This record gives sequence, structure tokens and C-alpha cells, in this order.
Amino acid sequence: MSFTETIIEQKSVQLLQKALQFGASDLHLMPTNNQYEIYYRKFGQLISAGHLPLDIGDRMISYLKYLSSLDISEKRKPQSGSFEQKFNEQQISFRVSTLPSVFLRESLVIRLMLQNRTLPISELSVFVDSAKQLVQLVEQPQGILFVTGPTGCGKSTTLYSLIHHLATNFQKHIISLEDPVENNQSHLLQIQVNERAGVTYAVGLKAILRHSPDVIMIGEIRDRETAQIAIEAVLTGHLVVTTIHSKDTVGCLYRLLDLGISLEELKQTVLGVVAQRLVHLTSDQKASAVFEILSESCLEKAFEAIETGKSYKLPSEKTLEGQIAKGVRFSAITLNPKERLDG
Repeated sequence: MSFTETIIEQKSVQLLQKALQFGASDLHLMPTNNQYEIYYRKFGQLISAGHLPLDIGDRMISYLKYLSSLDISEKRKPQSGSFEQKFNEQQISFRVSTLPSVFLRESLVIRLMLQNRTLPISELSVFVDSAKQLVQLVEQPQGILFVTGPTGCGKSTTLYSLIHHLATNFQKHIISLEDPVENNQSHLLQIQVNERAGVTYAVGLKAILRHSPDVIMIGEIRDRETAQIAIEAVLTGHLVVTTIHSKDTVGCLYRLLDLGISLEELKQTVLGVVAQRLVHLTSDQKASAVFEILSESCLEKAFEAIETGKSYKLPSEKTLEGQIAKGVRFSAITLNPKERLDG
């Protein structure tokens, strides 16, 4: 290994270490016409963290692509991969994504994920009542629970927390299907979606159903076929937890209707829909979640509204906006005005 290669490797490792020490969820290297800009993402915000000369940035991106088993010579197409390293005795997974830019250089984003670490839902939630309600929902023997929200709002963290509760307290056989596996967990069997090998969400889910699970975690409902198989899994006696992109909790029901799920099937299977948003606790500025939960009587009213062609809105105190306003009023949380609600 040449001296230059050693320097690039050291700089790359230092950059990852600094991002971890800062508590960033993502590290961005963005090319401009004369340098690479470095950004950390924390609490959903991009924070400038310096810059790199173009030649150093190019070499560092090539090195990080090499660690991720990506094609170093290919710079015209998007690529994605991952690698793992240990820092301070903690195993960290780095999910790497590249995109070609107009400056004929690649932009690189790395998602930083601490492995085999799960916090109880009571520590993730701003409000105790929301945590209790989520636990009660996921303790049901069968049904499907949807979690919705924008990228980076902590949906996967919430699912892992709820799954961990079931595994440790009820000894459930749990299988997850994810794209990619974001957090390696020792208490569940995790399956990686691999479309090149023919393992799509739909194919993987069919295979999981033959493996006698009690609980199934699906990384995301993306299409009609996956949605239908997930509903069928519930109807055959399974508990399913998953994420889906929708505007809000009520909008999730309309999204499922668009995916071909009938209203009657929704009535028979849906335990609840949860929308979440990250806020900052004023005590220590750590990020916690506020949950908007559509379940039980409110869920029934939403179904009735859909059936009769009317609109339905949750009571304001149950919405994200209402809860955040309450938290701000009682000085429990602070809110960045630039942050947007789900969708």
C-alpha cells in the first residue's frame, strides 16, 4: 500500500469517527465545481462540517466504495452497498449510496447504524401514554400495525423497539424482511431483500410464511403484491408490523385502498396506524418521538367515514400538531420551524 493510499484510508476513518462522535445519522460528501462539501445529518437537519479538495474527496469516495464492494471504476450510475467496522468496541454498519452529479463527480451519502442496539419504546417516546398504547397494540395476537412518516423520522427504530419487546417478553418467533437490513438484531431472523437474486419483498414474504413465524416485520410496503400478501398473512393468524409512505395516519388507509386492499380487509386486519415525528427534548436536546396513533374507536370512525364518503380527522389533541403544541406549551420539547410534518 502506498503512502497516499494510507493517508486516504486514515482520513476516511477519521471522517467516519467524527460523524459518529457528533451523533450524526448520515454523512454527506457533496461535490461542487471546486471542492467537496461535508455535511452531517442530525435530528433531520443538514449541518455543514467542512470541505475537502476535489482530488482528496475523489480518492476517499473510491476507498469507501471499495469497502462497500462497489464498482470503483463506475461513476456514471447510482450504486449502493454497505460495510461494517468496529469503533470503540461497538459494531457499526455503514450503508453507502452514490449518485453522479452535473460536476462529473459522485455525491456520496453514508447512513451510520449502531448494530444490535435497541431502546425501549418508553425511552423513545416523549409522552408515556403513547408508549403504553403502542405496546398494547403490538401485544395483540394478530393484526397489522403500520408506521408512517418521512425519511429519517425513526420508523425503523420504533419497529425494532416493539419487536424487541415481543422477543424478550413473549418469546415470539420473529422474522424480518428488510431492504436493507439496517440494524442486525440477535433476537430475530433477518432476511435481506435481494432483487438481483429474485428475493423481492413479495417473494421473500411468501417464503417467510412457510417458516412458521409468530410475528413478521416488513421493512416497507411498496407495492400492491406486497400489501396483499401482508394482509393475507394477518388473515392466517400472524402479527405483522411494517412501514408505509403516506401523508398521515388517515391517509395511510386511502393509500392501502389504492394498493387494492378492500375496506373489509382493512377492517378485519388493521390494528392501528402510527405517524411519528422527531422533536428535541429541552432537558438534553436528544431526539425523541411524538406519535400520532389511529386505533380502536378512532380507527372505527375513520372506516365509517371512508365507507360513507366523508372525511375524518383525529381529535386535535391526538394529532402530531396538537401534541407538539402541547409539548412546546409545557416546555417539554423544542421544534425547528423548518421541520415539516409527514408527507
